[in-house]
Amino acid sequence: MVIIMSDDKKLFNEFPPITTQQWEDKIIADLKGADYDKKLVWKTIEGINVRPYYRAENLESLKHLQVTPGSFPFVRGKNVDSNEWYIRQDVVAEDPAKANKKALEILEKGITSLGFILSGKTEVNKAFMDTLLKNICLTAIEVNFVCGKKTAEAVPAFVAYLKEKNYKPAEINGSFTLDILGHLTTKGSFMFNDNQKAIEAVSNVIKALKDYPNFRAITLHGANFTNAGASIVQSLAFTLAMGADYLTWLSEAGLPACEVAQKIKFNFGVTSNYFMEIAKFRAARLLWARIVEAYDSNCKVPMNIHAETSRWNMTMYDPNVNMLRYTTEAMSAAIAGVDSLTITPFDVTFENQTEFAERAARNVQIILQEESYFNKIVDPSAGSYYIETLTDSIASEAWKLFLEIQGKGGYTNAFKEGFIQTKVKETSGKRENAIATRREILLGTNQFPNFKETVSASVEDTSYTCKCGSPKDEGAHIAEPLVLSRGAQAFEELRRKTDAMASRPKVFMLTMGSLAMRLARSQFSSNFFGCAGFEVIDNNGFKTAEEGVKAALDAKANIVVLCSSDDEYATLAPEVFEKLGNKAVFVVAGAPACQAELEAKGIKNFISVKSNVLETLKMYQSQIN
Repeated sequence: MVIIMSDDKKLFNEFPPITTQQWEDKIIADLKGADYDKKLVWKTIEGINVRPYYRAENLESLKHLQVTPGSFPFVRGKNVDSNEWYIRQDVVAEDPAKANKKALEILEKGITSLGFILSGKTEVNKAFMDTLLKNICLTAIEVNFVCGKKTAEAVPAFVAYLKEKNYKPAEINGSFTLDILGHLTTKGSFMFNDNQKAIEAVSNVIKALKDYPNFRAITLHGANFTNAGASIVQSLAFTLAMGADYLTWLSEAGLPACEVAQKIKFNFGVTSNYFMEIAKFRAARLLWARIVEAYDSNCKVPMNIHAETSRWNMTMYDPNVNMLRYTTEAMSAAIAGVDSLTITPFDVTFENQTEFAERAARNVQIILQEESYFNKIVDPSAGSYYIETLTDSIASEAWKLFLEIQGKGGYTNAFKEGFIQTKVKETSGKRENAIATRREILLGTNQFPNFKETVSASVEDTSYTCKCGSPKDEGAHIAEPLVLSRGAQAFEELRRKTDAMASRPKVFMLTMGSLAMRLARSQFSSNFFGCAGFEVIDNNGFKTAEEGVKAALDAKANIVVLCSSDDEYATLAPEVFEKLGNKAVFVVAGAPACQAELEAKGIKNFISVKSNVLETLKMYQSQIN
């Protein structure tokens, strides 16, 4: 077959251009009087209004669009010809020989970045480094040392090891995680007796690593905000404010701002908000470049970003779903062009990570690189009307919050007075309420739960268990620490109470009338009560109320849910309610127009899409228990 294309006839000439106004007119006509904003505009928790569509004209006012990869202000990343990132896995290094053995094993399995978690109980000296790093080629990987105060011991030991092995300083990549503000955030105190002593410690580490241009001395733990339930804008603004504090302190201590900027690594959490997260990392690079420029107009240092998948949205029940969540998160981070990435193993909430969980986490990144080629294209989201607009919106909102923090004297002062904590609590509270009302979905927890799954009472939440064994804090308590949590915890607490009951409450679906409505409402109700771990007994349908009530009582149901249509509830609900009496809790599935009439007859329990699932289930659980 031969295809002949005419040079003088352009494809799609028969389709005239459509203006935005024409699109808007059509949308408004199709809405038939419904509120445009309520129906089509997504109002994010960050305060950003996301429109249903974007066009080229939405990009006309954006100033960063002409930036190329590798160019200031690095919104498109620092790499010019690839999107490579380090695949990181952390290893507990209490015993250096065991840690070395595991490190060598996982390096053979695809890891390109090691994070050694240093124990506070172990002396970190040259001999420790010799054992820990034996047979590891440091020029081929990135190496990171995790746990604050041990940095003072680890830096000279590591530098001595590098010099003995004749490594060229420019070939060594990695970081230490000395972060006095991160310690303040999670502990409410500085890790030294006073702030000045802490600044001196950071300054000394930077000086010790001066000859190693690709090795970072400070890691800013922005992931803490993500894992406390903060919004994307808050996480970005607060972390940037921490960075600004370091630049200010260390500049005043005599270090050049540009030198300090080169020694900072940002550790951000990444959530399942796919497009927003891509835009967040792009906005982060843009804003940090501008902040550094304000300290030194000649300094063009790109942000170094390590990302780790969120623990906020990880669940203890149906934990395999965590793998779906972190895959989405890893894709966002990779597309956005992070420098390194840790995927938190799916079983982190309830056990020390198994070999299988670690393997699954590694393999997701390997697949993204080796099979999906995410590492081949630099900033693939560039030019997207939606993502470019989101990048600008997130940058704008984060900058406003950053300036508000600066107006309070910087991050440290804002944290001391409780401003940071209050903001995070407000947002996490809103998110928890959204989860309770199913406006934010945690699959397997507040929607489509595994009805038959149980968790042993002996299982503890290990989401935020510290494995580093850091020494006792020396600084005085000066502020309330940020509370790290997970969005699923309230539902899990509810469900674990059910698991601990002598007998599992039974919920009986009494389905009658309209086939379509009874099936839809029984499915809704089954998922509703399944979120508390109740035993659900579904049915195909009953011909009479008497037949349905008898079946429910024979099943020894604690709760009976009538599933039918709104029109039929007016007669069916009173009949079932009367025949059931006080032998079980009676619930009507839906919010029918006749609800007030039914309530007048003594029927008090209704569940619908407007119900607060968590609080409603707590009520029923307390009635049965």
